[in-house]
Amino acid sequence: MPQLIVLPHVELCPEGAVIEAKPGMSICDTLLENGIEIEHACEKSCACSTCHVIVREGLDSLNAAEELEEDMLDKAWGLEPNSRLSCQAIIDAQDLVIEIPKYTINMVKEGHH
Repeated sequence: MPQLIVLPHVELCPEGAVIEAKPGMSICDTLLENGIEIEHACEKSCACSTCHVIVREGLDSLNAAEELEEDMLDKAWGLEPNSRLSCQAIIDAQDLVIEIPKYTINMVKEGHH
């Protein structure tokens, strides 16, 4: 099973994390299932950019970003060439290293459960 390695994030995951990931699941669902409360204001419908992550390793193993995701990424804070929306990035068989950006476009915190 591939590993999802999450680099430390001051609020969501201060120590970082190593998660056993299930191929076929999105990065967002994998994080949420493992107690990392990444923001997902549009409920994972690819209508915002709050679940933006930067894929530091393993980007080529993910499914290709579709045009709608590319359009939404343009609104993300701290966009990089290896940025993805975690709700759209589907894990395959390769390990991934991701960074959750310090800020999102939506700075208001909501309870997501």
